[in-house]
Amino acid sequence: MDRPSAFVHYRFIGDKRTQQVYDLDEVADEDAMAVVLDELMGSERFLCFGPDTLAEARNRGYRLRRV
Repeated sequence: MDRPSAFVHYRFIGDKRTQQVYDLDEVADEDAMAVVLDELMGSERFLCFGPDTLAEARNRGYRLRRV
């Protein structure tokens, strides 16, 4: 699975539609994550967090989704 070019240096990417965050470093099923990322990039409803931590994502109301 290749990371989207805009997120090469980020670990966490959030989906604004579902308030879920994905950990790009801890991927169990790379094929499933590739599908999720393709769909998310197509929707243009994604964001990254600063600082790039799970704690910051949770602070913004996002919950971790494992793929």
